[in-house]
Formats: sequence, C-alpha cells, structure tokens
Amino acid sequence: MKQTYEALFTPWKIGKVEIKNRIVLCPMGGTSLFGWMEPNHFDKEAANFFLERARNNVGLIIPGIAPIRDTIGGRWLYQNKKMFRELKPYMEEIHQTGAKLFVQITAGMGRSWGISDQVLPLHKNPVLRTLAKPILDTNYQLASPSPLPSRWAPEITCPQMTVPQIEEIIEAFAKTAVLCKEAGVDGVEVHAVHEGYLLDQFAMKYTNHRTDAYGGNFENRYRFAVEIVKAIKAACGADYPVSVRYSAVSKVKDFCYGALPGETDYTEIGRDMQESEKAARYLQEAGYDMLNADNGTYDSWYWAHPPMYMPQNCNLEDVAHIKSCVDIPVVCAGRMEPDVAAQAIAEGRIDAMGVARQFLADGEWVTKLLEDRMEDIRPCICCHNGCFNLSHHKGHANTQTLPDTRGMARCALDPRTMQTKKYRITPADRKKNIAVIGGGIGGMESALVCAQRGHTVTLYEKTGSLGGVFVAAAAPSFKEKDRELLAWYARELTKYPNLTVKLNTEVTDLDALQADEIIVASGAKAVNLPVPGAEKGIQAVDYLLGRAPVGEKVVIVGGGLTGCEIAYDLYLQGKQPTIVEMKDDLIAVTGVCLANASYLRDFFKTNQVPVCLETSLKEIRDGSVVVADKNGATREIPADSVILSVGYRPAPMAPKSRCVHIVGDAHKVGNLRTVIWRAWDVCMKL
Repeated sequence: MKQTYEALFTPWKIGKVEIKNRIVLCPMGGTSLFGWMEPNHFDKEAANFFLERARNNVGLIIPGIAPIRDTIGGRWLYQNKKMFRELKPYMEEIHQTGAKLFVQITAGMGRSWGISDQVLPLHKNPVLRTLAKPILDTNYQLASPSPLPSRWAPEITCPQMTVPQIEEIIEAFAKTAVLCKEAGVDGVEVHAVHEGYLLDQFAMKYTNHRTDAYGGNFENRYRFAVEIVKAIKAACGADYPVSVRYSAVSKVKDFCYGALPGETDYTEIGRDMQESEKAARYLQEAGYDMLNADNGTYDSWYWAHPPMYMPQNCNLEDVAHIKSCVDIPVVCAGRMEPDVAAQAIAEGRIDAMGVARQFLADGEWVTKLLEDRMEDIRPCICCHNGCFNLSHHKGHANTQTLPDTRGMARCALDPRTMQTKKYRITPADRKKNIAVIGGGIGGMESALVCAQRGHTVTLYEKTGSLGGVFVAAAAPSFKEKDRELLAWYARELTKYPNLTVKLNTEVTDLDALQADEIIVASGAKAVNLPVPGAEKGIQAVDYLLGRAPVGEKVVIVGGGLTGCEIAYDLYLQGKQPTIVEMKDDLIAVTGVCLANASYLRDFFKTNQVPVCLETSLKEIRDGSVVVADKNGATREIPADSVILSVGYRPAPMAPKSRCVHIVGDAHKVGNLRTVIWRAWDVCMKL
C-alpha cells in the first residue's frame, strides 16, 4: 500500500466500538438487510453483498435504509422476531472478517417519497387510496411535518403527521434497536436529519410549519430526532452507538431548485451553516455518537447523490467545518477520493471516508487499493443508471419502473451486483470459437464475459482504438471517470490468453471468420433531420471527438442527456449555448436519475442558458437557425455553429440468426446499463 493511503487504515472508535479502518460503506437504498419494497425479512442477497465486501477489507458497513414500518403491509420491523434470529449468526460471520456493521433505520421519507407514475392514481383517487390502504398506505408513506407538495408530484399534497404517529415511530426505533443489539449488530444509524427525508423535513423551517411541540423554534424542529436517540439509549444503554445521517448544509434556494457548487449569492431556505453548527452540537448533546454527513436535500439532490458534473470530494469542506464544531466522529461522503480523504483524516479534518456506489461497481476496491492495484479498480462513473435511477420530468412523477423500484442498488457496470441469482460467470459446457465484431462497450463486455467462461474469443475493431461511441461520451472534461473506465477495459482485455483483439480490422464476410458464434456490436448511426441546411449541422459525436470546431454561439438541437451535456461542456468553455428541444422538458426520459437531470436543469436556469422547449428546428442557415414553437410561430436564433443531438438508430452489420447475436446499440440504443446487461444476457447462454 502506498504511504499516501496509510491514514485510511488506522483504527478509530464510535463510542466504545473500535473500527479497524477509516473506510465506511455508506447506506444505499435497496441494500437493506431487511428488504425494501416487500414485507420485511432477512434479505440474503443483501447479506451476501455485504459479507463479500467485509471480506474485502471495509471497516464499517451501514446497509441501506430499513423502513421502521413496512412499505407493503405496514408491519413494524420489531414485530418480525425471526428476521433478527437469522441476523445473529450473520453478524458472527461479519465479525470474523474484522468489519463492524450498523443497521440504518428510517422514520420515513415524507414529501421525498418517490411517487411513481404507476401508483400516482392511488394518491389522486380517494376511493383507490382507501381500497389499497391495507397493502399500501399512501397517506402514511407521504406523512410529512406539515402539508407539503410532493417532490415528485407537486400537485399531490402530503398530509401532516400526527403526534400519535410520531410517538409510535419513536417507540418503534427503541424496540428495533434492542433487537439489533441482541442480534450482535454493532450500532444503529438513525435516518435521517439528511437529504430532505422526514426527520430533516421536521428540522427545516421551509418544510416545518407546525405550531405544536414539533415545530416552530429550533429545539422543537429537532425534537423528533432527539427523542429517537434518547429512546434508543434508554432501551439499549448509553454505550450502544447511535449514528445519525446528517446534511451539513441543505443547499436549497426554493422547492425543487438547488444551489450549485461555488454558488454563494443566494438565500438558503433550508439549514445554513450557522444553524448546522448549532444542530450538530445539539445532536451530539442529545446522545448521537457519530455524524454520517454530506450535503443537500431532494430539492438539491446532486449534493447527496453527486453525478459526474459535481466536483470530486464536493462535500468535504462543509463536513470538515462541522467536524470542528463537535467532539464525536464525523464521516464525509460525496465523490470522495482515497488520497484526498486520507489527507483530510491525517489532518484531523474528518474521521472517516464514506463511500457507497464504488462498492457496487467493484466490491474488491479496498483490497485492490491495499495491494497497490488501483488500475484494476473498475470505477463508478456516477451514472445512477442501475443503482438509483428515479427519474422525473415535467408532467410525470417518478418514471422509474416498478422492477427498478424493487431492485435498486444494482450497477450498470456489473450486473452481478445484488443480482447474483440472475447474473454469474459459469464455465461453458462446450468451449467455442467466438467472434465479436465491434470494440465499443458492448463488444468489449461480451468478449470479457465469453473469455471468462472459457471460450476462445477474437474481438474485431475496424478502427485503431477501442471504446466505440463511448470515447466521444467520455470526452468532456467532467467525464474523468468515463475515461478511467475505458482504460480499465483496455487493461482487462489483456488479462485473458484466450482473448485476442484485432484493431484496424473491418469484418465484411461473416463466413470467413470460421466462428461457432458471432456477436455483432456494430453500434448505431445518428438520426438525420430532414430540414433545409441539415448538412451544415455538426453531429454530436463529431463535436465530442474534436473533429469539428465550433464558434462562440452554438445551438444544440436536442435536449436529451447528450445534448444537455454538450451544452454544459460548451458553457464551461466560455461559449454561449442555446438548447432547442421538441419536448416540454429537458432530459424527458426514463432511466436518468433526477440527481443527474436536476443538476443540469438547475445549472442552465441559474446561469441563464437559453432553453427553447416545445420547439422544433425548421432550417439551418449560415449564421442562424429557424425554429418553430408549439403554435407554429417561427423565429430566428443566431448561431455560429449548430450541433445535432437528436438520437441514434441501431445499425447491426448483420441480422440476428441462430449463431449471430446482436448486442449494444446495434440491438437497441440505450445507456451503459442496457448495453452491458444485454451483453451478459447473450453471453451467459453461449
């Protein structure tokens, strides 16, 4: 291990519990040991996920939130004694690795509850709501400190939580904590004065308008969180550790509108730093033994779930400041890099490094760091496509599918994550010669899976480099993790003697390959717009690869994710982008996490980047474009350059047959998750 990282591997204590190193596996929705969108139970998939990471040298594990009361059916956690009996021998296995584990319990989500399009009718229709109540009590799930607009469906008003409901939850925390302690769990974490969840909504003035003992002044707003820790300590003893998930600063300007990194000239309507200093001390005095901290709420979600646009270590300065205000340990999460975290720990600015999604992309990354194999770590690229793709755009609530809601905390880059029954490497029954045509992500992933199964694989790429269209996607300055992923693939492909890569080799005759199976990963072609002057436009890929320089005023046609990222990239370069989009919102698609999409929307709004919604391109002229709004009214927009980002169509070089299999964008244009998971779906059967 390099000396740079030594501080990460020193012991520390939470109360009287010693943790062997300073790396904390932070909680992620969908990784609860007690299940998530189903009746609570001991979840063996999550248990195996954490045990494998414990064996790979993580110090402290905090599984994802366990709702104190079931989402489906409404049973309290403490009522399932069998679940805790199964937990006890599991904790013994965890402890044999040297790791410690805290169970995170949530009081609820309030207005942040992810109402999906599928269940929206339940929330709107009182008859359906009543009929569904024994199974899914929507009023309870949405209960908030005060009547508030839902983050996901503002037309829905979340009901005010009653005092008896609050008291039930406090009692349930204490009863559940006792069962955790008896099962050998090292501590519990209270979720959360953090991220705009229920306890955080109680704590903040803009979401708490109560006039009783749980609203109004500072002490009343934090009373709910304080009474929970006091109840746990009374039931479990003063020495039983209790952490709280905590947001240092809310970073909120208005409902559904956050403050960007570096933005200081705004009025904070949530918890500002001055109140946070007081709150952190108050929570410590109440009995909390640790602050597991970052920033943000669901109204500024990109702070708590940083996409690739956010700076690395984005929460460190604020969390380090809070550390100076308290005597208990403070963990910092949010795109943390090991070298920066190690230095901050060595300087006493924080106590531990919180990491979440990197454990989804590569469960062995801590071991690889210890063994000086950093280049072997598959990087998390902050895409949220597999782990947390709750998406939202105008006219819709959460467009995430129900299977994704049930199965969060998976990984776009490794489909085995939290899906070991479905995806696994097994030796092939009969070793075959397999040809893979196309060296993009789909082709490279297919080649690796087939090689790992024992097949003899030849990967053909017609250009002189691997990566395909992802090379263009990784080009902007903020895509450093994408570029690391491409480098990771290039190295992985050299590790298998049964895998040969042939660059600058275009395949035109499939029969000449003499292969038992052929995988076609030939990608997609850009859609051409049938408008006058279309030939004057620059395709998005050509811009991203630097093939076509652009002027100062640039119109981007297409406000999907790629178009918005191009506009963002142009703005960072000091140019003047304008986005033209036919739909009524930017990034109006399923599968792009709101944390990612809202950053770009907020960035354009804050920086006054012109966005023309419900607007279509009619003509590209020299120096301008002509567009039409939804009513047909046309206008001219000055443009030195026009970038076309209006989508792609699959372009398989051969049709599917018994021995020809189509993967990647050649099968269906999608994202990294669809490309990689499709490769596994095909290659596991060969």
